[in-house]
Amino acid sequence: MSATLAKGQNGPLATNDVVISVQLTAPADLSALLVTERGKVRSDEDFVFFNQPNGPGVNLQPAPSGQPASLAVSLNAVPADIDQIRAVITLDDASSSFGRFPAPTAIVSDSSGNRLYEYQVDGLQSESIVIALELYRRQGSWKVRAVGQGYAGGFAALVTDHGVSVDDAPAATPQAAPAPPPAQPAPNYPPPTTPAYPAQPAPQYAPTQAAQPGPGYPPPPAAGYPPPGPGYPPPPAPGPGYPPPPQQAAPQQAPAEVSLSKDRPVSLQKGQRVTLRKEGGAALTFVKMGLGWDPVQTRGMFGNRTVDVDLDASVAMFADANLVDVAYYGQLTSKDGSVRHQGDNLTGEGEGDDEVILVDLTRIPAHVSTLLFMVTSYKGHTFEQVQNAFCRLVDGTNNAELARYTMAGGMRFTAMAMAKVYRVGADWKMQALGEGFQAKHPGEAVPQLGRFLSAG
Repeated sequence: MSATLAKGQNGPLATNDVVISVQLTAPADLSALLVTERGKVRSDEDFVFFNQPNGPGVNLQPAPSGQPASLAVSLNAVPADIDQIRAVITLDDASSSFGRFPAPTAIVSDSSGNRLYEYQVDGLQSESIVIALELYRRQGSWKVRAVGQGYAGGFAALVTDHGVSVDDAPAATPQAAPAPPPAQPAPNYPPPTTPAYPAQPAPQYAPTQAAQPGPGYPPPPAAGYPPPGPGYPPPPAPGPGYPPPPQQAAPQQAPAEVSLSKDRPVSLQKGQRVTLRKEGGAALTFVKMGLGWDPVQTRGMFGNRTVDVDLDASVAMFADANLVDVAYYGQLTSKDGSVRHQGDNLTGEGEGDDEVILVDLTRIPAHVSTLLFMVTSYKGHTFEQVQNAFCRLVDGTNNAELARYTMAGGMRFTAMAMAKVYRVGADWKMQALGEGFQAKHPGEAVPQLGRFLSAG
């Protein structure tokens, strides 16, 4: 017979192999965070979720009949420096909340299926994610505790609080002034010990912005974005004669950096970058990142059919390798107010853009070094079912398109790192990425972004 726990209560675990499962009436995912005594993960390997189902001593097991997966834990296989295993329930619909459904129940069983503990996670309201319970060490033994800590901010708040590592590079080396040969060393912006920026007043994004002091977001002109100009013409075909030697193929590669032009948008190739300065040399201060895509149409007996692909754009903000904040469908405005996600593009503004993210470069805190723009597939469709995916940089002061990157389709990934905007000295640069990985929402994407953070 199982014991019923109330919030904050704990109980001993006398068996080595346990299974954590949940019962609830809303579609949700179960995941686990393995944290040290400081409450932080050691690396992204300590984050167990459906795209990374195996961790040290913890394995995610699929469940039948549409139920959430379960967590199988072998306590003697958990590394000695892991102090707690936190079981997390995440609603599939991040715009929903646990308060709309009956309270979920977290269950701890032994490997034979005998229930040891049950905890009804009640008292939740606006939260879409909750740490249901945790297994923790105490005087050489393992115990279970009912936690019930919710996060209204979703996965963005969760990974920030638990220090999910996105780069395994050592953190103590940036103090050396001379760096090895890279041409553009990125400055180090250590995270501050006190809040890096003041809280923004509630009406900072009021519909009428003319009265807002300082460099805010100017209202866009009535006209939509201008149509994109033609990109670079393809390189001429080689003339007749002997084929060029292999070393002559290098000049056909895209130059590492191109310049913005006032005459037409720059058509970026994968890996190319631009400095965010206008042709006259003035730095851009307010930009928009427009992201768009089209679902692939398939032909059938009864005509063409469009796959219902649900993609979401988001931007993750980093201070070197440390996640600072995420702007996405569950939190449209960054906490410092410098980034504003406009949500789904339902008004037609910026024709062709499915989602638009506004960035006031003058308001980004000094310790934030990189903004990484990505697209995730909420329902798990891959980019094989998407065509014409692009991101484009727009001057927010006049809605002029400055640069565009169009991605090749056909990739078997559920997420795409589209572009990044990052500091180099006093300048901001943008680099086209176009790299795929597996994630259905930003919380699953963040632990995998470390490889994109090095200076381009």
